[in-house]
Amino acid sequence: MKNFVSLTRMRIQLALRNRMFFFFSVIFPLGMLFLYAGIFAKGNPRMVRFYLGPVIALNVMGSFWGLSAMLVTFREQGILRRFHVTPVSATDMLASSILANYLLTIPTVLIELILARVVFHVTDLGDLLSLFVLVTVGIVSFASLGLVVASVTNTMQETQVLNQLIWLPLIFLSGATLPIAYLPKAAQSVAVFLPATYLVTGLQGAMYSSFSIRKLLTQILALALWTILTFFVAAQLFRWEPESKISRSAKLWVLATALPFFLLGVWENKNGQILTQAQAAYRSLDRPSSTEQPKPDSPSMGNLPKKRDSRPQQ
Repeated sequence: MKNFVSLTRMRIQLALRNRMFFFFSVIFPLGMLFLYAGIFAKGNPRMVRFYLGPVIALNVMGSFWGLSAMLVTFREQGILRRFHVTPVSATDMLASSILANYLLTIPTVLIELILARVVFHVTDLGDLLSLFVLVTVGIVSFASLGLVVASVTNTMQETQVLNQLIWLPLIFLSGATLPIAYLPKAAQSVAVFLPATYLVTGLQGAMYSSFSIRKLLTQILALALWTILTFFVAAQLFRWEPESKISRSAKLWVLATALPFFLLGVWENKNGQILTQAQAAYRSLDRPSSTEQPKPDSPSMGNLPKKRDSRPQQ
């Protein structure tokens, strides 16, 4: 246990020296907060609360990018080789990476919540227990995804390309950039196959709709199961030496990590539970709250035009 704590402390120190990790863990999420709250929500506290879910989701998801790039850099520079000569296993290295990433991400989430309350006057942050559970599961699950990316790529260039291919669908189809209820029906059908969708809708449900853990159990369990699979695959494919290569057949292990959300996506396209919750939250923005009167000269969705719901009411 003492060695694991020391390893985690060392991983935090190394992460703080990595500019890319610092950018995606601190600069990027805080910039997105002011972009969404200041421009999209126009400073309206209720709208800021609606967008806090996607903002925090971007922070949580961004950790996979920084963590994958950092591990590949360590392998290329021979830093992992130095750890390999110590009594440290691959599981210890990966677990300490996730714990260090968690300890570095949580403060940024807290800063975002404080800024939302102090700067944008958001007095109600929803169900804080659900928020904490989703943030925890989300950080661990997307950090595990970063470990998988670092395990299958050989160079920083390959890592950047793969990260881009993963990142773009995650942010554009999950509701992290535009509300998922605003997307076309075809895009919504694809979105339910992505893990980011369950993180975004879960966080939005916890913060904007004040959903309890019980009502967000689908999102929480899906991300938790995905964490187990991605961590297991990353441990099987982990490499200490830059000269070590993995076979193409071994990379097929990565496909197993998509299984939970493939099955969940099929189920969701038939039942529509997650999308129904997201659409209800989106439509509620057109109704003034009990403590707020709508402004006649300001559209309720900021820069977004109203869009009629194309899915059948349930």
